[in-house]
Amino acid sequence: MGTASVPAVRARYTRMGLVALAAALMCAFAQVSFKVGPVPYTMQNAGVVLAGLLLDPADAATSMLVYLLLIALGAPVAAGLRGGLAVLLGYTGGYLLGFVPSAFLMSVLSRLYLRGRGLDSANRRDLLVLLALSAVAVTPTYLLGFLVFSLYAVPGSKLYAWASGVAGWLGLGGAPGWLVLFVASVAVFVPQDLLMDHVVAVLAAREVARLLKARGIRVG
Repeated sequence: MGTASVPAVRARYTRMGLVALAAALMCAFAQVSFKVGPVPYTMQNAGVVLAGLLLDPADAATSMLVYLLLIALGAPVAAGLRGGLAVLLGYTGGYLLGFVPSAFLMSVLSRLYLRGRGLDSANRRDLLVLLALSAVAVTPTYLLGFLVFSLYAVPGSKLYAWASGVAGWLGLGGAPGWLVLFVASVAVFVPQDLLMDHVVAVLAAREVARLLKARGIRVG
């Protein structure tokens, strides 16, 4: 009985390790950041996509919840080495909350596409499809980020003035208020997210999957 349970125990600890690793990567990627006005650009979308590709939906969401819990407890793991409830409740809190459904959705979509083939065997076409799916998966992050940012960036505020400046620089000075906020809080981040962070995540996930397969563990 004990011998028969070894694979199950090993799989359980592997899952726990991957959840912890995904949360740790979110902490690290948060510090790879630069300011785009008051909103920091980080590499955390890469961590979200990685978690979704390597973990099942529940574990992917759990890894993001662990990261948010660390922030809530005051650990300096948000962008700029910040922590505390104020970070989660601030104008960038929507992006952080969006990581949870985005990681879950990335896991669901990738597994539906791969249909049990295993991420380790993904070819070039598969990688391109997974990259496209990652663009869909992160929409909750963008949506919640935009909605929460909009609650704070009311006309007359410094946030709204900054957003208006961004829109004006892009030739959208006369755009409706919602579009001004969308451009500043979402659109300016999309190109680098999709063309750098997500590409890195998809390629790295396949390599990790291959390493795990060599140790008898299959993901994806």
